[in-house]
Amino acid sequence: MCRCCYPPSCPTSMAGAGGGGNDVQWCFSQVKGAIDDDVAEADIISTVEFNHSGELLATGDKGGRVVIFQQETENKSQPQCRSEYNVYSTFQSHEPEFDYLKSLEIEEKINKIRWLPQKNAAQFLLSTNDKTIKLWKISERDKRPEGYNLKEEDGRYRDAATITTLRVPVFRPMDLMVEASPRRVFVNGHTYHINSISVNSDNETYLSADDLRINLWHLEITDRSFNVVDIKPANMEELTEVITATEFHPHQCNTFVYSSSKGTIRLCDMRASALCDKHSKLFEEPEDPSNRSFFSEIISSISDVKFSHNGRYMMTRDYLSVKIWDLNMENRPVETYQVHEYLRSKLCSLYENDCIFDKFECCWNGNDSVVMTGSYNNFFRMLDRSQRRDVTLEASRESCKPRQVLKPRRVCAGGKRKKDEISVDSLDFNKKILHTAWHPQENIIAVATTNNLYIFQEKMN
Repeated sequence: MCRCCYPPSCPTSMAGAGGGGNDVQWCFSQVKGAIDDDVAEADIISTVEFNHSGELLATGDKGGRVVIFQQETENKSQPQCRSEYNVYSTFQSHEPEFDYLKSLEIEEKINKIRWLPQKNAAQFLLSTNDKTIKLWKISERDKRPEGYNLKEEDGRYRDAATITTLRVPVFRPMDLMVEASPRRVFVNGHTYHINSISVNSDNETYLSADDLRINLWHLEITDRSFNVVDIKPANMEELTEVITATEFHPHQCNTFVYSSSKGTIRLCDMRASALCDKHSKLFEEPEDPSNRSFFSEIISSISDVKFSHNGRYMMTRDYLSVKIWDLNMENRPVETYQVHEYLRSKLCSLYENDCIFDKFECCWNGNDSVVMTGSYNNFFRMLDRSQRRDVTLEASRESCKPRQVLKPRRVCAGGKRKKDEISVDSLDFNKKILHTAWHPQENIIAVATTNNLYIFQEKMN
């Protein structure tokens, strides 16, 4: 048969975050961002991240801004209506800089955001651009002090000679104000562009990685870090691979992994050696000689790596596929899912327009039974591990009616096209979903399309 369609016929419902194999129908909830077709470069979303409870959702953009959305409390009179996310705080995290020694501009673009577990009333997050990592404190203030002895309410200091009585300052209610303040600024740790950061399970240290080095930082120490991985060769002409991502194990504070542009993942144990140039495990799948081509090395480069919540598995995303690895088996992945295999015949044109270098991220649902990743044409893929089902959904303004159920989309790679299918030649490669996030406890997902943030949720009966 000459006809080839992707993905195979499958229902739109998927197993949800709550587990138990319950089918979930996804429906539109919200869309954030301007509708204009003319998108400013600074408004393009560059990272999306839920906090550990899912109450807060943070986005970073190329303009160096961080926008935090808060999940509103549910309306008990309308239990079928899931609470929405509204703007909680917006602040400028990074500004453009210039490195005078190297004559290089440092973009303000936010590369990654990582939340720290909440320990008190305030929230903390790490944000990074290419060179500088910042620790931000997000706090609320709904009371203000009044009745100072030495200064007026407007802040002007009083003449000490006029003070004849002693007042006891009191706190008065005020409108809620959310403050974002930088508590730490971590600089001078990287020569090359930072591509990932990861908070340790000890909640005291974190990793930052650039193309050739991985550094270990303490959250309280800003002027120095400890280099744990260094793959820079003595002669840069001998450079054959670069680091693409790194992540700490969710439960073992001594273990982390990092991925490379050659499609390998190395697991390192900091108990074995202070400098982890020698890995403990190497995860690599032998290449199929029949699929060898000029583009093989490019499409095998891993753009994202994520541990499962239980720490048993890790997921990697390369250009065409998502792979699930068991930490106890290094020679091959236990599961492989094709994301957009129909693009294999288009690799030449994707190379010419630089799309082949796009870095897609991936994420797990709350109980590790479903994974999600993005594609082109504003498509995103949901892959059910337990039931071996997959579905392609689309984030578009055409399906923005409240609680409208998303219809599965199918791509036809050749031959006669059915009515509900889209031809691979009709895909818009300027519309792409690189950044996705899944609520850690509920079936709520967030996907970024250029300058818009779409939020979808489980359909409530």
